[in-house]
Amino acid sequence: MHPSHRIAEDELIRQCKSGSLKHQEMLYKQFYGYAMGIGLRYCVERDDALEVVNDAFIKVFKSMKSYDSDKPFKAWLRTIVVNTAIDRRRKDLKLQLNIELDDAAPLTINVNIIDNLNARDILDMMKVLPPIQLAIFNMYELDGYNHDEIAEILNIPASSSRVYLSRAKEKMRKIIINETQNHGRSVG
Repeated sequence: MHPSHRIAEDELIRQCKSGSLKHQEMLYKQFYGYAMGIGLRYCVERDDALEVVNDAFIKVFKSMKSYDSDKPFKAWLRTIVVNTAIDRRRKDLKLQLNIELDDAAPLTINVNIIDNLNARDILDMMKVLPPIQLAIFNMYELDGYNHDEIAEILNIPASSSRVYLSRAKEKMRKIIINETQNHGRSVG
């Protein structure tokens, strides 16, 4: 879209609050990529992420009148997308909660190995995480929720949130170590 045709965010939101369908469509197009980026972190399948994003935008438009224009719109949208993704996964997550805690194992690998990764590496590795670990990793590491907030949203103890986050990091570390060892052998 040419810059002169782009409407200012505050005007776009004001028009959406007044119920303008044209402006709602413009808002959707302007923030679709941002919302989809969040949805893809919580959903393994692109189709699931698309449904989450569309459901989130429906919620945005239904509650637009209550949006506080003094607060950043992206933060409000992010919260809605995250909550929509979690609501969608809630049943899957509850099933997995009981299975995973029963299979608890001690954590042993060096925590700092993940620091050398770039964002693409981390996003690729996240795809192998079970849904509950993926959700908690996203909420804690990427969206800034603390364990008490995660516990309240997912209706689990905060200690379980910590365990799942540790397991997610552990699983990702094992992938990194395997990759490092495999590359080390072929180079050396």
